[in-house]
Amino acid sequence: MEQVFLNGSLVPASQARIGIDDSSFLYGIGLFETMRAVGGRVFRFSDHWQRLADSAQALSIVNSYSKEEVQDAVGQVLRANQLTDARIRLTLTGGSLRAEENRRSTLLITATAFVPYPKEYFEKGVRVVITDYRQNPKDPFIGHKTTCYGPRLAALRVAHEKLAAEALWFTTENRLAEGCISNVFLIRQGKLLTPPLSTPVLPGIARKTVLELAQQEKIATEERPLDINDLLAAEEVFLTNVVMTILPVVAVEGHTVGEGKPGAVTRHLTQKYEEKLRDSTL
Repeated sequence: MEQVFLNGSLVPASQARIGIDDSSFLYGIGLFETMRAVGGRVFRFSDHWQRLADSAQALSIVNSYSKEEVQDAVGQVLRANQLTDARIRLTLTGGSLRAEENRRSTLLITATAFVPYPKEYFEKGVRVVITDYRQNPKDPFIGHKTTCYGPRLAALRVAHEKLAAEALWFTTENRLAEGCISNVFLIRQGKLLTPPLSTPVLPGIARKTVLELAQQEKIATEERPLDINDLLAAEEVFLTNVVMTILPVVAVEGHTVGEGKPGAVTRHLTQKYEEKLRDSTL
């Protein structure tokens, strides 16, 4: 029977209950992290935790837990479900809105066996579309991984209906931002380009890993504002998150990227990312 961690205890998933007055249920005020466990070890847990903690502070979401408590809880969930290679979801909300004082956050941690994206996605690349929705830089939730995720899922659903793997978002100022569930990178004239965090975009953990790898591999990199012309002129495009790792893009709408197959830089970074993923020193 699947076990989850809820507010301090392991409980069967079928018995887990969250109050009807929880801030995330009522108003979408909450945060989540999707993490990857490889060989029983959570990839870059400290980075996930820091992002969550920073967002909780920025958005005034109550966080009643320490890094050590959450790390221990994740381990409990993995062991209880006998998982070593897993996809982990950590959800933190502001808790009950009825509690005027001493409010405690709601913490839910779940884990399932890791299921990778289809192998052909990485061998042949994927197609993406551009959503009509726009990312507003003045939205206080943008750049944070909040449970207010409806617009992202709506855009992703439309992309899937169009037989695309992902939808790219631009800002209200027509700057390239990110995917519904991913960060985006371009290769142009040998240089790795990605929108800066100030766009704003989510500070992705896989994004951070790719930037570190690029520096390590002496690949010229620039974080700068990008537009549709940069996207269409790119020789390579790829997406990142901790589940997909590095996903090559070979078409944007009806436009073919480069030679229409995963490029050399993308393949090289993918290899180095896989090595990093299994590096026990992380």
